[in-house]
Amino acid sequence: MESGKQLTGTLAVAVFTAVLGSLQYGYSLGVINAPQKVIEKNYGRSLGVWSERAAVLSENSTEEEDFSEAGQHPAVVMYWSLSVAIFSIGGMLSSFLVGFVGDLRGRVKGMLMINVLAVAAGLLMGLCRMWKTHIMVISGRAVMGFYCGLTSGLVPMYIGEIAPKAYRGALGTLHQLAVVIGILISQVIGLDFILGNDDMWPLLLGLSGAPAVLQSFLLPLCPESPRYLYILLGKDQEARKSLYRLKGAYDPTSDLEEMRKEKEEADKETRVSILSLICSSVYRQQLIVALMMHLSQQFSGINAIFYYSTDIFTRAGVGQPVYATIGVGAINTIFTLLAVALVDKAGRRTLTLAGLGGMCCCAIAMTVGLKFQGEYSWMSYVSMSAIFLFVSFFELGPGPIPWFIVAELFSQGPRPAAMALAGCCNWTSNFIIGMTFPYIQAWLDCYVFILFAVLLFGFTVFIYMRVPETKGKTFEEISAVFHKGPKKLAKRTKDDTELQQFKTSTDA
Repeated sequence: MESGKQLTGTLAVAVFTAVLGSLQYGYSLGVINAPQKVIEKNYGRSLGVWSERAAVLSENSTEEEDFSEAGQHPAVVMYWSLSVAIFSIGGMLSSFLVGFVGDLRGRVKGMLMINVLAVAAGLLMGLCRMWKTHIMVISGRAVMGFYCGLTSGLVPMYIGEIAPKAYRGALGTLHQLAVVIGILISQVIGLDFILGNDDMWPLLLGLSGAPAVLQSFLLPLCPESPRYLYILLGKDQEARKSLYRLKGAYDPTSDLEEMRKEKEEADKETRVSILSLICSSVYRQQLIVALMMHLSQQFSGINAIFYYSTDIFTRAGVGQPVYATIGVGAINTIFTLLAVALVDKAGRRTLTLAGLGGMCCCAIAMTVGLKFQGEYSWMSYVSMSAIFLFVSFFELGPGPIPWFIVAELFSQGPRPAAMALAGCCNWTSNFIIGMTFPYIQAWLDCYVFILFAVLLFGFTVFIYMRVPETKGKTFEEISAVFHKGPKKLAKRTKDDTELQQFKTSTDA
């Protein structure tokens, strides 16, 4: 069997186990939105706001009106906003520790250690009625955010290091697939007749820690990253055993030789810290590309779509907009599956360009639809179609690819620091969008998506000019492409494709 093209049961178990952390990340992202009114009401009770308002409201007022009054109280609004924002703040802080945790005891033990945080967070939220509800939920969200900041770096790092070169893109995309499945699950079980109601919402939040429990049982069955064992620890035999477990019976000579060369390069330079990576001119091009890929993901407007979709569907006359929003989540999942199938065939650069370009067109269409749907009823269908297509294009490339391409752009030495910086960039951008979008929306109204269209156009041009194709290349080859200079990247990508086609025809 040819080296580097093996898919084994052990590899499947290892990847499945790793992406349970991604599933938990996605669930935690989406779970807080569906039961917002119910949680605000309970915050009002915990703060004594709801009972005070209930005492002064007329006897004819409905319970829903009482809840609404509690939700509008400044203290409730503040604590609710903190419940949402603290998750991103936790992720921003912990993303800097990805390299430290990954190198401390290895990728597998690192993921196992941080599961303590996820279980603790789940218990804090699940048992929030035992003390002050708002304090318990906010504490749980902070701890869960801290966990997700770590797992969003460790999972792509581990998968990128164990995946065969031929399937590195497809397996790397599974991180994003698990995230969107987690979001979809949280949207479905967050419906008021399932768990998103006054009785069951603590369980809904507490289930955030459930995947960590399953992952803790499976991680001991997973082999450690061979690259970590060979390059960082210098354990030749253990790396060889790990390769056999991951790829089955094959000749590991070429893989070990690639790691040996990478280790020699890593040994020539000092340990790459976050600060030295930022200051280094050697990795500057890779770092700029990595950060811009993550910026393009968050500043594409995808989170704005999730915030705005229910309102758009309501204005379009959809009777149950929450189900339409769940439909967006389902589209999310379907097109991420499509990306898994295409990423190692079409390539990272092609899918990202197609995704960003398509999103740019959809943002313009959405603006037109929102502007004129009051005058022409059929324009509401333009808005809805644009939402579905926008999400589809996002998951085709800009959604999944930034997470794993960072692991491809950097060799073993600077990889943990690069993953940490990219993760921090992603979480910070997410936080900025979450905090500023309501104000931008109030300022620009339906023209808000023109702003995103301009950003998307800029990101498309940057990626076309600066980002090479990493499909099927070794880490050493990818590094060599950057050293050729940014102006030659697009030509280099084309030349490499033609050379590969020539080799294939010659071999045949």
